[in-house]
Formats: sequence, C-alpha cells, structure tokens
Amino acid sequence: VVTAVEFGHGKRAGVLSDYTFAVRNGDQLLNVGKAFTGLTDAEIATMSRWFLEHTTADHGQVRQVEPRIVIEVAFNAVMRSNRHDSGFALRFPRIVRLRSDKPVEDIDTLKRLEDIYNEQLHVQKTA
Repeated sequence: VVTAVEFGHGKRAGVLSDYTFAVRNGDQLLNVGKAFTGLTDAEIATMSRWFLEHTTADHGQVRQVEPRIVIEVAFNAVMRSNRHDSGFALRFPRIVRLRSDKPVEDIDTLKRLEDIYNEQLHVQKTA
C-alpha cells in the first residue's frame, strides 16, 4: 500500500510519481521500498490528483498520504535494510499495476517478505 508520494523529476516534476509503499505487520504498515516506474502518464496524473486530496502531511517534495492505494510491485530480490521500518528493501522495484480490486487488509505481510528473503538464501546456498 502506498504510504507516501514524492514529486518526480524532469517531465514528471509537476506530478506525484514516486511511491513509497509498505507491507502489513498486524495493524502496522512498515515501509519496504519506493517505486517510480510502471504506470502510464495518465495513471500518474489521476493518482496525483487523488494523493493531493488525501495528503495527511505535506513535507514539500514529499507527502504522506492515506494508506488506501494498493499497488502490485515486481522486484528482483529482497534485501536486508536499515533504511526501512520493515528491515527489508526490494531491489529494483517497479509498479506492475494499481490494485483497486484489493483491500489494504489483503496486502502482503512482513512474514511473506521474510519468507521470500529466506527462500532466496536457501536457493543461493544450494546453487
């Protein structure tokens, strides 16, 4: 779920195109990454309007937003990270699509992320 957004750069300087997203750990949302590729210009324009209307804290370039927009994210690997509250980061995350069909309660969990991370370790050891 998207927890914060940031104005882009270059041709996207006037729109909120960089999305920080989180996984669920019980009732907590823990950030795990930031993605800025994968959506069309039209989708970004629509989402920018929504995020501007649903900002909970304005920090200039970055805005915290109501955590209601679910996105599907592809990535290359899960890594340990001190940068995010979750303790993990996704390597090369990219947005696959907006998931208006999926409620926030159904987003991936910290446990799922840990499972993916541990499976990667297992594959590396057996390769």
